[in-house]
Parts: sequence; structure tokens; C-alpha cells
Amino acid sequence: MLEVGVHEMEGLLERGWRRFGPIYFRPACAACAECVSLRVDVARFAPTKGQRRAQRACSRLRRVVGAPQVDDARLALYAKWHSNREGARGWEANPQTRERYELELGFQHPCAREAAYYDDDAGGALVGVGLFDMTARAISAAFFFYDPDYARLSLGTANVVALIDDARAGSRAHVYLGYRVAACASLAYKAAFAPHELLHNRPGPLDAPQWHREGHF
Repeated sequence: MLEVGVHEMEGLLERGWRRFGPIYFRPACAACAECVSLRVDVARFAPTKGQRRAQRACSRLRRVVGAPQVDDARLALYAKWHSNREGARGWEANPQTRERYELELGFQHPCAREAAYYDDDAGGALVGVGLFDMTARAISAAFFFYDPDYARLSLGTANVVALIDDARAGSRAHVYLGYRVAACASLAYKAAFAPHELLHNRPGPLDAPQWHREGHF
């Protein structure tokens, strides 16, 4: 599926698929349906008090959007972030090489974008990196990592709000946030971005996807 273009990517997103580097995937566990695709209704989105606070706290950071990059600063930031997760959440060690980063996070795809956050008050230090896909009608948040020293700013929340603002500025209808798993704290946060819609079942390539507001299946 390496020839997937912008139009094809749109159709995949609408049917609950995600992209990670050159790989396209969608959960399909026979005995479980907890992974539910969630997308934000951009036109109706209203940030919460906490989301507005995160946006204000991060407003002093310089945000640069462009093609995904691979360099020493990004590799070092990823290593610092993952090491923190290993200690705080019990994640397994996950050494990152330049080649692997380039394949998984720096993959050059027609839809691929990167939002890099810099702290000019700290000499222009790179403090956050968000990877996302952009199509004609939507934005799909894919991956985000940041300097743990900046955790108090809620950079991850501010990044999602910024993507919603980007989508609104480009007249895009939705921001896809991947899969919500209600019982998983690492994924349940996505439901805080409202109003949002959830995908019903796993539509095939010829099926019309059915998205419903939560509680309206």
C-alpha cells in the first residue's frame, strides 16, 4: 500500500484506518471491540477550560509546521521522552535508531506533516514534535512526544487544539484522534475533545462508514 495518495488516505481514515510510517492498520480483535475510532467535529468544537489553559501556556512556544524531519535533536528528544515513560508508566525500553525513526516517524508520505515546538527562551530548544497526516477534508493526529521537563504545560493537549485550529483554518471538517479505549487512561483522554463522533463497526472498502455522536448509535 505504498502508493496510497491523499484521496485514498481520506477513504482509509473514514473507515477507521491509521498510518504509521509505511504501514496502514486497523484493530480487528475477534473477541474485543474496545478500540473505537474517534474524530472531532471541527465546526462545533468548543475547548474546555483546561484545554484553553494548555493553549495559553504553550502560546510562548514557536510552532513550525512542515515535512517530517530526522535529526539529532529529534532523536534525543524521543529518547528522553521514552525514558521518562519507562519510569513513570512501566514501558519497556525502546532504543531508537536514526534509520528506524526515519521509517516510522519521518516517512515521506504525501499526507505527512510535522509540528515542531521550540522554546526560544531556552535558546531555541526543540521541546515537542507532533506527527500528523493532512488530507483535503481532514487532519489525522498520529504521534506526539515532548520534553518531560515541560509536562506542566500540557503540550499534548495544546497540540491537539492547534491541529483543530489548523483544520478550521483550512475548512477541514474533522480531526481524527485514532482509537479511544474507555478503560485505558492513555487513550481515554481523546473523548475530552468534544463534540466528537465514533465509528460504528469496521466498514469495508465498499461500505459507507457510519459515524455517530457518542450516545447516538
